[in-house]
Amino acid sequence: MADRGSLIIVSAPSGAGKSSLIAAMIEARGRDKVQVSISHTTRAPRPGEVNGQHYHFVSQKEFMQLIDDHAFFEWAGVFGNFYGTSRHAVEAQQAQGVDVMFDIDWQGAQQIRKHEPDAISVFILPPSRAELERRLRKRGTDSEDVIAGRMAKAVAEMSHVHEYDYVIVNDDFDQALEELTAIVVSSRLRRAGQSLRHKAMLNELLAEGA
Repeated sequence: MADRGSLIIVSAPSGAGKSSLIAAMIEARGRDKVQVSISHTTRAPRPGEVNGQHYHFVSQKEFMQLIDDHAFFEWAGVFGNFYGTSRHAVEAQQAQGVDVMFDIDWQGAQQIRKHEPDAISVFILPPSRAELERRLRKRGTDSEDVIAGRMAKAVAEMSHVHEYDYVIVNDDFDQALEELTAIVVSSRLRRAGQSLRHKAMLNELLAEGA
């Protein structure tokens, strides 16, 4: 029977590099060890996005029905759209021994921690507001109004940084990736998990008169 995978929450303001860090870590560690949960969303697919790979794209009516069916670990409304994480899919990944990463905001993080207090939480910060705005503009896809809205939302997001277990400043990408990987790997070394994995060994080590 495979070890049960960890739950790892990763949050950040838009433009901080969260999705790029998660993707790079999964590529380095391997999908047999860590995967990102695929959220359901009511927003329309962006160019290049594939249903079932990047998101599960559903109608608002379908999303509301999933809420009524208690199908989500967490869900939230963001910029007029809804996002949610399937409970069944996450539990199936964990049962296979895969560490599951949640690419979600602070609202979703609060919901997951409420039901899964052992979940690990990481917040990714940009090195400065100026750098965050530069990264948003570099995308070349948003209007001035959208960028202003994202910057205002970023400040609101970052005000919740104190709720997280770990904080990474994404100034140097390689260093930030190394730090995120260290957090994920160390989650496997927590006492409770190690006690289950090495129960026979611990019993032998601690046996009286051995």
